[in-house]
Amino acid sequence: MPTSVDHLEPRSVWKHFAALSAIPRGSENEAAAREYVLSLARRLGLDAVQDEAGNVVVRKPARPGRENAVPAAIQGHLDMVCEKNEGTPHDFEKDPIRLIVDGDWLKADGTTLGADNGVGVSAALAVMESETIAHGPLEFVFTIDEENGLTGASRFPHCVLQSKYFLNLDNEEEFTLCIGCAGGVNSIARRKITRRAAPAGDAFRIKISGLAGGHSGVDIHRGRGNALRILGRTLLAVLERLPAALAEVNGGSKRNAIPREAFALLVLDAARAGELKSLAAACEGEARSELGSFDPGLRIAVESAARPESVMAGADASAIAGILAGQHHGVIAMSPDIAGLVQTSTNLATIATGAEQVEIATSQRSSIESSKRDAVRMVKAVFGFAGFEVEHSADYPGWKPEPQSDIVQVSQGVHEQVFGKKAELIAMHAGLECGVIGEKHPGMQMISFGPHIIDVHSPSERIKISSVGPFYKLLAGVLEKL
Repeated sequence: MPTSVDHLEPRSVWKHFAALSAIPRGSENEAAAREYVLSLARRLGLDAVQDEAGNVVVRKPARPGRENAVPAAIQGHLDMVCEKNEGTPHDFEKDPIRLIVDGDWLKADGTTLGADNGVGVSAALAVMESETIAHGPLEFVFTIDEENGLTGASRFPHCVLQSKYFLNLDNEEEFTLCIGCAGGVNSIARRKITRRAAPAGDAFRIKISGLAGGHSGVDIHRGRGNALRILGRTLLAVLERLPAALAEVNGGSKRNAIPREAFALLVLDAARAGELKSLAAACEGEARSELGSFDPGLRIAVESAARPESVMAGADASAIAGILAGQHHGVIAMSPDIAGLVQTSTNLATIATGAEQVEIATSQRSSIESSKRDAVRMVKAVFGFAGFEVEHSADYPGWKPEPQSDIVQVSQGVHEQVFGKKAELIAMHAGLECGVIGEKHPGMQMISFGPHIIDVHSPSERIKISSVGPFYKLLAGVLEKL
């Protein structure tokens, strides 16, 4: 399959996407990507400023004849989620993303693609250097560390933008205009554990794999399996029936991704290995039957492993298995106002075992602030029953839809010209930077749109190539009408 995007249109967008794909830019590692933006601004002679957080704002004057137009801002985030399949030899700190053209789709070789939000940033950069789009005064906003909890947007200065209109390029559904989003918060639970010397026996690794994963907001209602929940029920079955000692539990990789893989290390008499494998197979069969076509790739494997020096006390092992099996994951409530929109949810995201404690990360989302707080209280209470202490971070607001705003009406009109039909107005069950930055600029009208991207935050992420050209035409058309 082809690995170059040089032949794809619009070339002004794809050349920047190829360049960004060659730059490691995981969350909190955006310095090189930021320098790419700043170097382009310097080459074009544009004013650029960087705030204390590392966000960048570039200002471009209006094209001749549009000097009196109302200023508009174009925004995207520089970072990407770094996920890879087990066994994929990729170092996100130094390796470029390996691109693969597969028909009308662009994907990566065993890793996340970074189209979220690399294609939005690339489109903004194409507008930045365009000499043909008849736009008014523009501000380009490039934020950092969006994927870890909208950190860059949260630290973005108040009232620094002069724009009345704000165009976020981080939507992932063609033929839609996003006009609202959920707020969110991270809830991190920790429990101290007691260790003892590993007993006699062999070591076995229980491995949960093959799940689709996905974005913990926009994919939370799709019925996909959660590797941590499945591992928890498997461990409960094992600990109830076999004299196994638990050494460690690890799984998931990002707070905003549905966990695809999870692992547990056990010590057990080798003579009972067959029973362990039978229990794992039974748990796999049950879970596969429950997931059905929502997530058919589930596998639960039992593998030989190196013996650990220590294992957890029995009470700690039972508490950890129980909380993984019992903590809620998924949709809590659907919106009563917008058909098909998740209103409130929670994601059981990661678990990591250390020498003295275990840490479990979750995130809660809701478009209703009181519902978000209620979900947080629920999750905290359940963790408390299992002896975990909980702290919260990265709390950010939602974005209230305003379907009659000027920016929505203009964008809808241009969408009808480009696509021959009106867009579906949607709200997103995910955190967009519109809510955070908009709160700091009262009265600013906002909208979000983008090309078609699926399975974001997972190695299955891919972008529909034929959707990028119309997306860029929509962006240019809106800028010319504002």
